[in-house]
Amino acid sequence: MTADPPTPSSAPGLDVPLRTRRVVAGAAAATATVEWYEFFVFSVAAALVFGSLFFPEFSPVAGVLASFATFAVGFLARPLGGIIGGQLGDTYGRKPVLVWALVGMGAATTAIGLLPSYEAVGIAAPVALVVLRLVQGIAVGMQWGGAALLATEYAPEGRRGLYGSLVQMGVPLGLVAAYGVYFTVSFATGDGSFAAWGWRIPFLIGVFVLVLAWLIHRNVEETPEFRRSAAERTRQGSPLRDVLRSHKATVLLAAGSFAVNTATFYILITGILDYATRELGMDRVHVLAVALALSLFQLPLMPIAASVSDRIGRIRVYTFGIVGLCLWAVPLFLLVDTGDIVLMAVGMFVAGVFLSIMYAPQAALFAELFSAEVRYTGASLGYQIASVVGGGFAPFAMVALLSTAGTSMAVSAYLIALGLVALLSVGLLVRGRCAREEAGAEG
Repeated sequence: MTADPPTPSSAPGLDVPLRTRRVVAGAAAATATVEWYEFFVFSVAAALVFGSLFFPEFSPVAGVLASFATFAVGFLARPLGGIIGGQLGDTYGRKPVLVWALVGMGAATTAIGLLPSYEAVGIAAPVALVVLRLVQGIAVGMQWGGAALLATEYAPEGRRGLYGSLVQMGVPLGLVAAYGVYFTVSFATGDGSFAAWGWRIPFLIGVFVLVLAWLIHRNVEETPEFRRSAAERTRQGSPLRDVLRSHKATVLLAAGSFAVNTATFYILITGILDYATRELGMDRVHVLAVALALSLFQLPLMPIAASVSDRIGRIRVYTFGIVGLCLWAVPLFLLVDTGDIVLMAVGMFVAGVFLSIMYAPQAALFAELFSAEVRYTGASLGYQIASVVGGGFAPFAMVALLSTAGTSMAVSAYLIALGLVALLSVGLLVRGRCAREEAGAEG
């Protein structure tokens, strides 16, 4: 495969000091970190306590499935958040949409921490949980595009991959924060107190995201590339309509290329957490510690992979990550099935290498697929559709596959199938780019 064709750097010709670019990239990374922290505390609670607290009348397996279904609701809402955020972000700017996404996430997460259980208020408890999870999903669907574009559109020429990876690092950083808080609370309270009230603490911490929203509102300027695009815009159309009319295939192929990454990620951090503790009888604290170490392990890999993509092209790096995930899907679960914490850690860490290689350049890759006028909408839709297909249902699919097939190899087959879809999608994206280049050259 050839390297990516050259794309415009962020607002060439506009003199933005390097310090300003770095401050904005840091703010975008901080935004992604706190947003993902609040999204991930739900995933841990879904695996550990929500089944018994909000669905106590179900069997243990059915309760976990119901809990993971509630977890998946947030993913169903993410494309809606991408549509709302994209429409507003391509029309009014990246920054204001990002601020409102933070406010929505902070309010919903704090409210979950205050919810009464099913035992206290009956059916109103799981209904409220679902509604608040929907708000979380909409907020994170709005957030990713704003943070990614804030970083990549401020990036210096030839550094878009590296700057975009700072936002991508918000996922493992947010996961480290979420798991770290859960690990601390679980260790400090013990099983009884953790199930009774300790699980609420990570949610209540979410109120502090409102401070970050205020700081970004006060101190961060809109991206130069959006300001230039807005100044040159000759008509005020609908970004969503333009994307659906002219870029629908690109959105779907972007989603197809990314679903395997998000599916593998959520199986590692949520599905295996449930499987290892409930089916294999492994210690919850030990499994949480491995998941925490995995995210720390990924952090230095991501800027390295992104920098390589700045030199040799996004597609080459991205494809290498996809192939690695496909090849490692079977060994991963063979190691997990041993029930040995060290072997499980080896399996998860190797998978984490391929996840990082693929995920690091993804923000820049998706941004470069679309022009500035529709970039927030197009990139957000591609990312969030993949999050539904791959991430939202991955833990649910894992439990269902294990229950029906009786073997973890069914989960490996699921990941390999998504990987083959990703390779096909990348190939079609490259072919489409080459065709457009040839048409432009002939014109």
